Amino acid sequence: MKTLRIFIILFSLTIVSYSQSYDGKGDHKINIGYDLYGNGNGIRASYDYGLGDLFSIGAGGSYILDDDDNDYSLFARTNLHFAHILDLSSKFDIYPGVEVGYLSSNDIKFSGYVGLRYFFTEKIGAFAELGNNGSIGLSFNL
Repeated sequence: MKTLRIFIILFSLTIVSYSQSYDGKGDHKINIGYDLYGNGNGIRASYDYGLGDLFSIGAGGSYILDDDDNDYSLFARTNLHFAHILDLSSKFDIYPGVEVGYLSSNDIKFSGYVGLRYFFTEKIGAFAELGNNGSIGLSFNL
């Protein structure tokens, strides 16, 4: 609950400036956040690279904090970006995506989600991804 409050505060305290949530081909994003549910609560980081106006690919990892086995996961991901299609403000990005990867407990990880990014400034924003896994955190434009 504390994490949700922090996210709401960060989302509410926006700085009015030009920012671009998804630039298309050549776009680079880093997400650092907290896994809320799914394989367990933990920390995660991911990287996304824009292939075109609609698609990005990336990779990431997470470390599960509330598991006795101290699982970690490594994954590949892809997203489909709808902000341009929906004619949203350049500060917003809405994207469905999938992740496929490996859990240290020798399981295959597969998750689907819908994500939202909002950039406060040109370089710093917030993200939330909700699906069979959920996470929130900060997003950085490189």
